[in-house]
Amino acid sequence: MRHRKYPFIVGFLFLPVVLYVFLVIWPYLQTFGYSMTDWSGASQQMNFVGLQNYGKLFGDSTFLVALQHNLLLLIVLPLGTILLALFFAFMLNVGGKGGTGGVQGVRGASFYKVVFFFPQVLSVAILSVLFQGVYRTDQGGLLNGVLVKLGLEDANHPWQWLADPNLGLWCVMGVLIWSGVGFYLVLFSAAMQNVPKDIYEAALLDGAKRGQTFFKITLPLLWETIQTAWVYLAIAAMDAFALVSTMTPGAYYGGGPDHHSEIMATLLMRNFITYGKAGYACAMGVVIFFITLVLSVVSLRVTRREKIEF
Repeated sequence: MRHRKYPFIVGFLFLPVVLYVFLVIWPYLQTFGYSMTDWSGASQQMNFVGLQNYGKLFGDSTFLVALQHNLLLLIVLPLGTILLALFFAFMLNVGGKGGTGGVQGVRGASFYKVVFFFPQVLSVAILSVLFQGVYRTDQGGLLNGVLVKLGLEDANHPWQWLADPNLGLWCVMGVLIWSGVGFYLVLFSAAMQNVPKDIYEAALLDGAKRGQTFFKITLPLLWETIQTAWVYLAIAAMDAFALVSTMTPGAYYGGGPDHHSEIMATLLMRNFITYGKAGYACAMGVVIFFITLVLSVVSLRVTRREKIEF
């Protein structure tokens, strides 16, 4: 078996690698090629234009605005999701009263995990319809209705949540964070359950407070899990196409009003399908690919720490 292990391994890996190259690598290479043409997307005719599309791209004010919005998402989405998920996971797993049983979670922690995880079973389409009802501009909208009942809003001048240039993108970010917290709560909870309770109990006996145990014990021991979560959320922040295109106003694929909630993915789809600028849209896709790749590598490098074993 030792002498024949390499043919054995190759036999299992050959077909998956071929499929990966054909279905993933080859389309990426095609996109790089199309980005250097004036392809319209509707015909087989295309002319080589070199780096002309990239030159137009970085002179396009709309693209630069969309890039800024993606960078804002890149900061707010991972930070908000991870902080909330860590807080709730810590409370559920070690936030209960110790008593005679030592460190323990709050009562009903398993039920709370199911409740927090529930948004993960909802499709993006359902999330969009659900929160369009929440953000409706009349009193029939849940958020405006509650504010009117509390006397915090004039019924004749309700908030234009998704149509407000200053609020539209933040409303979508709120939905993204709400839908993602549950998954990462469960992820962090699973990691916390591998931490021996003796460590927490010893720290509490030495006089440490709950906050100190969180920063001195929980964070260092969960750092690799947090690092992985950050990379995945950074990738999600560079996309966010589905919610932005379905929730925000705009003639084609959302992004309104007046590009105030525009992101690179919605601008890409508008150029590819609506305006017939497939080569230009492919150049955007290439830029998104390299930005995501660089950010992932930098995140893994910057957040690298020595592994803590216990």
